[in-house]
Amino acid sequence: MKSRNSDSFKTNGRIVIVGASLAGLRGAEALRKEGFTGHLTIIGDEPYEPYDRPPLSKQVQKGWVKADHTKLPRMRAIDAEWRLGVAATRLDRTKEVVQLANGDEVPGDALLIATGVRSSIPPVHGLRDAENVHGLHDLSDAKAIREKAANADNIVIIGAGLVGLDAAYAIVEMGKKPVIVEMADTILAANLDARAASVYMAKFEEAGCSFRLGRRVDGTECDASGAVTALTLDDGEQLPCSLVIAAAGVRPSIEFLKNSGVACEQGVTVNEYLAASAAGVYAAGDVTLLSGIWPNAVKQGEAAAMNMCGVPTVYGDAFALKNTVNFFGIVSLSVGRFTASDGDVEYCREARGGYEKVITRDGVPVGVILQGDISRSGFWQYLIKNKINIAAIRKPVRKISFADFYGFEANGEYKWAAPACNNPGFRS
Repeated sequence: MKSRNSDSFKTNGRIVIVGASLAGLRGAEALRKEGFTGHLTIIGDEPYEPYDRPPLSKQVQKGWVKADHTKLPRMRAIDAEWRLGVAATRLDRTKEVVQLANGDEVPGDALLIATGVRSSIPPVHGLRDAENVHGLHDLSDAKAIREKAANADNIVIIGAGLVGLDAAYAIVEMGKKPVIVEMADTILAANLDARAASVYMAKFEEAGCSFRLGRRVDGTECDASGAVTALTLDDGEQLPCSLVIAAAGVRPSIEFLKNSGVACEQGVTVNEYLAASAAGVYAAGDVTLLSGIWPNAVKQGEAAAMNMCGVPTVYGDAFALKNTVNFFGIVSLSVGRFTASDGDVEYCREARGGYEKVITRDGVPVGVILQGDISRSGFWQYLIKNKINIAAIRKPVRKISFADFYGFEANGEYKWAAPACNNPGFRS
């Protein structure tokens, strides 16, 4: 891939987008809006019309239902050549082509990598090759889990993060009672503190789930066909299983970039313009590991497209530490840090059916957990993202609002006046 003059590029260029993901589709949409009139090819390894991934547990629970397209531009609205159901296997920058699994080559002058991430199955003997071990990342995974769970007597889920519990919730709705293995000492360790997570754990246990916390899978027992029949934990316990769902993490989909000259660490390495190390190559979305939430993927896809069209656009929103959890009708939201470090101050409040925790450092909020009532999440997200100091506000933390940051001009107009940190100390 090479750099081109922006005028000729808009008229005669060829852009290839690898990944029919949210970032890729938003990038395609932005390219056309910005005036790119050249040839656009979108490559996706799944055979389905692009869909929103979060509701995959519903596919497991209810079967093959209509995919959710609500957050995505519809295919027919984007003027592009669609190559769905075939994976990119290699980027040949010498020939300026993307090679596909079916042997085809797709030429391009510029490339947007939006391949996202895939389920990471632990490197334990037998797990990665067994036909009864699945991740939960796409519709094919959901369909396979649905079919096999129906006749599975013993189901083990590796990982008690959002994906693992999403799978557990769906399995419970099918009348099954899975065992969930988690290396951390609490569930949802990347999303909530132990107090907030314990509410969900109690609900899952009431529904029939059992947990092995602080444990990891060390080995497997397999039958003659290679199917895993038991998992051995690090404390020696053996868990019989006829289906294993691996939800212990994800890895960026960057295999096709091997030996391409595009620098990758854990994900594709990009600068503030979302440009990769090779000329004419950009990346957006989860594959960059810059963010794990879909609004940021949208912004990255759009910013990358602008830069590809010669309009310098800096992507500066690295604020992605937002998590939403919703199981059994209990909603929680965390923003920023949810565990205090040395020097931080915590303000916690438990109310009937709810929990609130605010963490500050030098008077500036750095994290919040809201469970039950999350109506003030936008307020706290704004304060954390913009590093607004609240130390001088002499009122309980739970009662602070935007009104506390406004004063009046001499003419009576409102004036934003965030207080300085000169009077630390406030009531919880």
